Amino acid sequence: MNGVTISFDKSRTYINLMLNPSEFTSEVDIREIRQLLDTGETKRLYVSEKALKTACDTANHYFKTGDGTIVQERIGERKNAEIEFRVPEDGMRANLILTTPYGGKLPSLSTVKSLAVKNRVVRGLSTKTITAMLSAAKQSQPGTVLEETVAKGLPARNGKNSKFIPLVPNALERVLKPQTNDGERVDMRNLGEVICVKVNTPVLRRTEPTKGRSGFDVRGNKLPAVSGEWVDFKMGSGTVVSDSDANLLMSSISGMPKYRDQIMNIDDTFICNGVNVGTGHVNYEGAVLVNGDVTEKMQIKAAGDVTINGFVESAHIEAGGDIIITEGAMGKVNDTQGEYQCKLVAAGSIHVQHGQGIDVQCSGNITVGRQLAYSRLRCGGAVIVGQIDKPMGNLFACDIISQSRVEAGTLGAVSGSTLKVDFSPGFNQLLERKDSLDELLRQIRENNLKHKEKITLIQSKKIPKELQRKAAEAIELFNNESALLEWLENKANEVKTAKETYQSDIKLIANKRLYPGVSAKLNNRNWRSEREYDRAQIHYDAHQWHYEPII
Repeated sequence: MNGVTISFDKSRTYINLMLNPSEFTSEVDIREIRQLLDTGETKRLYVSEKALKTACDTANHYFKTGDGTIVQERIGERKNAEIEFRVPEDGMRANLILTTPYGGKLPSLSTVKSLAVKNRVVRGLSTKTITAMLSAAKQSQPGTVLEETVAKGLPARNGKNSKFIPLVPNALERVLKPQTNDGERVDMRNLGEVICVKVNTPVLRRTEPTKGRSGFDVRGNKLPAVSGEWVDFKMGSGTVVSDSDANLLMSSISGMPKYRDQIMNIDDTFICNGVNVGTGHVNYEGAVLVNGDVTEKMQIKAAGDVTINGFVESAHIEAGGDIIITEGAMGKVNDTQGEYQCKLVAAGSIHVQHGQGIDVQCSGNITVGRQLAYSRLRCGGAVIVGQIDKPMGNLFACDIISQSRVEAGTLGAVSGSTLKVDFSPGFNQLLERKDSLDELLRQIRENNLKHKEKITLIQSKKIPKELQRKAAEAIELFNNESALLEWLENKANEVKTAKETYQSDIKLIANKRLYPGVSAKLNNRNWRSEREYDRAQIHYDAHQWHYEPII
């Protein structure tokens, strides 16, 4: 191009542009100069668009006015790579920002590590990540900005509080986990002896709290760990701390152990060889262990667990804990009134090996060993028919209200007998709690906002001495109200989470087959099987029931 000269300075670091308007045949075009710069040694060097435009505009102005003044401008330079370390306030990581060079030098690994130390990044530095960044920079265009986390701190791991380890199992756990023989095969009939402990039997051990592990940030500061704390025994009935070991709980009476919510209770246990007309009804303020059958029209009421190593026929059993029936339960159903002659009511969970024609109500789970039919179930947990780890039992012709999954090997029967599962009551309770909490939260929020304005106004004024006490009382009341508001907001979030969890937990699972006549309900959302399915799962998502095969 006439009148255009591009050159380097003596150090070959800077690019100089000289424009001579007197040699121009027409106005100089900045794009043509850019094309010249994109060839040869200047290709990978930095060019200032602003300086280039200023030089071209000035030269074109001189050309138009016939002024032959030569325009000289430094428009570019050779730039080495730029490095910056960014460390957030918590110092738990360091990011390396690397801007690739414009024809200049790329730093070596040792140089980057030295710069890291100068920037007080001294621990947790990843040589592998830095090496990868330098390799990527060689392949990148000049001026490319690369950013990676190259150093990480180690958060302190706080110690754990002391834990409680039960040394004797609950009766229900024992039943649900069949004892193994000497070989590997599991004998379902060998359910283990129902355990009753004697006086001075160790029942609960408290472990020592752990100290935790200290950590560090990328600047090398030590992050101390918080040691765990000793948790006091919550003394249940029938237990005492050992004289020789402060971390051991012993039984002070003979009875049946029950461990729940970190409390070990030894229930005073009534033991008999059967409940029939000869023994009369049983009403006991403790646990009841029946090593035999419970015959027709007999009643058992206990404040603790009721364990029956036998069969139950058309009897009424109530327990303040769990009900465990190691064999079966059966009763007659009055078709005209819909009354069940065999009723099981428990505050905890209920386990029966097999059942037919029974009315079951409990706050926990209902587990059945083999089969359950023609029964009515109301529970606050799950219904599982078969072994806990892989339920393969049969469930059909039942009316169920549940608050968690219903799982069996076979749901329904070939005959198409109706199996109804309603998940609505538990969900509606959550909705009522959520609505009442939201309404209360709305009112307290409004009041708190008004009170905050008033308190801010009071604090901005000079308060007379005689009113200072009342002002302090008002501020304290406001702080208490704010604390209540925060507590309610946390509760509202818990209920919202519980509602979402409930919807994800409710489902029907058939591990072998699902027959026609099986239905699931959540308020006005219903699903019913109209044909036979292989292994399947019916779950609730996005306000709809969905069928999904189990592969």
